[in-house]
Amino acid sequence: MSRNSPRAPLLTYFPRRRYRRLWLQGGAMSLVRSAVLVSWLVALAAPASAQQELRATLFAEASRALEDARAANAELLAPATFTRGLEAYMGAENDLARGRNIERIRSTLATAARAFVEARDAAEIADVTLSAVIKTRADAMNANAETFAPELWTEASESFDSAARRLESGDIRGARSRADEAETLYRDAELTAIKAQYLSQTRALLAEAEQARVPRLAPRTYEKARSLLAEAERELNENRYDTDLPRSLAQQANYEARHAIYLAQLIERLRSEDRSLEDLILSYEQPLADISAAADKVAQLDRGVEPVVADLVAYIEGLREQAAQAEQDLADTRTRVGELEEEIRDLDERLGGVSQERVALVQRLEAEARIREQFATIENMFTRDEARVSREGNRVIIRLVGLTFQSGQDVVQPRYRPLLEKLKQAADVFPQSQITIEGHTDSYGGDEGNLALSRRRADAVSAYLTNELAVPAFRISSVGYGETQPIANNDTEQGRARNRRIDVIIEPQLESAP
Repeated sequence: MSRNSPRAPLLTYFPRRRYRRLWLQGGAMSLVRSAVLVSWLVALAAPASAQQELRATLFAEASRALEDARAANAELLAPATFTRGLEAYMGAENDLARGRNIERIRSTLATAARAFVEARDAAEIADVTLSAVIKTRADAMNANAETFAPELWTEASESFDSAARRLESGDIRGARSRADEAETLYRDAELTAIKAQYLSQTRALLAEAEQARVPRLAPRTYEKARSLLAEAERELNENRYDTDLPRSLAQQANYEARHAIYLAQLIERLRSEDRSLEDLILSYEQPLADISAAADKVAQLDRGVEPVVADLVAYIEGLREQAAQAEQDLADTRTRVGELEEEIRDLDERLGGVSQERVALVQRLEAEARIREQFATIENMFTRDEARVSREGNRVIIRLVGLTFQSGQDVVQPRYRPLLEKLKQAADVFPQSQITIEGHTDSYGGDEGNLALSRRRADAVSAYLTNELAVPAFRISSVGYGETQPIANNDTEQGRARNRRIDVIIEPQLESAP
């Protein structure tokens, strides 16, 4: 076969042995590359679960140690050791992803696991040694100090981190010193954050008011806003953890600032419109007349607005009480109807003793009817200024609105004897009843202090009934609920006054069926 023949072997085109060898080597390299490509495709086609199972097996111990360290808050309390473990853990992740030696990965993970265990142990020690600053940090965090006092928060966090690292290295004295610094900074950050949340908006409003000449046009309202703001800030400085009072004061200051701005704008408009004082008074009487008309009343303003306002307030309170009582009566009726229907079905299904059980049912209904009559008797004993009477099931609730205590005191004044004598008479309407005296407070002041005060006041009323009015002690119990059961809005003075109360619960004993 000639060299130029198309069927001649390809090697014949390489006349010299050296070129043939090069071609063979190139072909071999192509085969190697093809083999690698095929292997790679096979690896890609392999189930992903195999890789996941390998990772789960290799990382199991280190992952558990990592979870334990995080549960102990080691990232915060033992940052150096925790970081060392995390770097090793991530290094093992990287080695696995690159397909490196399994033994190397195991060794790196063992290093990570040891570091996490050390970090957990160090964190448990730090949790005790640095407990004060840890609590302070939590308080600042709850106040959103990171958002409202970022610079102080950052500075405090740096001191805290330094304290934790010094403790890790065995420098206990240095750790405590830096912890004290961090605690002070966290306290400052917390207070700054609380003030920012409660006071900043009002400060901005007062600055706006000053720019608009409000202090000259509505000086009394403007000064009231400033005074409330100063009082709120003073309360925060003295007791930052009882935020109910300063928050309420700040809200009132905010309202008075907006009120002052409105009044200033109104005064300027009245001046520009040249309206008379009579026009102004009539314009403010009209809304009161409209409200009276909606209540089907006529506003008699010839003696001023006070009698009209008092009449409307009494009307609204009466409606509120009627609605509450109607709602309670409806719920009681529905419950009782369901119970009676169930009893009647049971009686109809039974053959023996039917008449006797029906008689017992009738007797029970009659007893409940007597309770309703007795309730009406009690309700008529008190004036609206003395007590409000309501029912809850068979229980009678007497809210002693006419009995008050001096601020922080628990002494029943002698002038309340007539009211408490009426209370004794009300309890005697149900001779076998049990009497519970409940003390309640508003939300101002600390939770524990309010709870203790409410208990003392309830005990004082109970003792007065027993010692002064001869109510048997076995019939009476007393309990204090503090601020936990409000019946009105604690953000208003009227609401807080309603929440500071003594409730008396009378529980009649229904006559048992024969």
